[in-house]
Amino acid sequence: MTDTHVKNAAVKSAAVETPSGKGAADENFPVGSWLLPAALRPHVAVYYAFARAIDDIADNPALAPDDKIERLSAFEAALQDADADRPGLEKASRLRASLAATGLPTARGTDLIAAFKQDAVKTRYADWGELIDYCRLSANPVGRYLLDLHGEDPAGYGASDALCTVLQILNHLQDCQDDYHVLDRVYLPGDWLAAEGLDVTVLDQHVSPPGFRRVLDRCLDGVGRLLAEAETLPGQLRSTRLAMESAVIVRLAQRLTALLRKGDPLARRVALGKPDFVLCGMKGVVSVQAVRLFGQRRPAELRR
Repeated sequence: MTDTHVKNAAVKSAAVETPSGKGAADENFPVGSWLLPAALRPHVAVYYAFARAIDDIADNPALAPDDKIERLSAFEAALQDADADRPGLEKASRLRASLAATGLPTARGTDLIAAFKQDAVKTRYADWGELIDYCRLSANPVGRYLLDLHGEDPAGYGASDALCTVLQILNHLQDCQDDYHVLDRVYLPGDWLAAEGLDVTVLDQHVSPPGFRRVLDRCLDGVGRLLAEAETLPGQLRSTRLAMESAVIVRLAQRLTALLRKGDPLARRVALGKPDFVLCGMKGVVSVQAVRLFGQRRPAELRR
């Protein structure tokens, strides 16, 4: 093999990631904010970097499904086994080391990979149940990771799962048109569209027809039911800092749900603004501090 061939092979081996340029600042909800304990933020940053890298692979419209799965499988192998390390998989290696250092299960990363492999090949969801099953892999591991990292009781997984599923579905509703046009991927329940006499081509319209509005509202009704459980999460947590972070996210999800009730994602992207982040942040922090200080709705043995 010539020097040129060796060099080209090395470049190819390193080009596993396909960065989109997105970062934590582009997310709807805070990622590893200052509310979390300083000692844990580096681990959260490593986890987010890993999740961002594999998400970018799954959402790259220039990659064929088989190529996406190959790259994701390489990340999966490196996450599970140091012998699978190679150039381009450093974020998997760092997460493997972080999980080992904190004693957390590899499933918090491999479940995400399973979700993104599914994204590579599955572009339609037949019903609400299928969508919830997808969120179980694509969103819920993130919340469980944070609970595990803070040493929280697994009894909180239910409320955490509900919150993470809410965040995922709200993001799907925000981006429903772009996901369809860029990736030919539609997360809206197909049976609900069919019940309104619609199919995915409704996403080509620039204003939501009444039937599509009803589909959106059915999704938001489901979000509302999940939010009712998610709202209990801050009160279940021992860590005051994680409780504050969770309370802020709950309020941001409530606000985005309200905006999507009024807005039309086919006309323009419905998104949170800076005032929403400031107001929800203040309300979330104050609500937890008030409960911790005055002891409302919280067993004394869980306060600290």
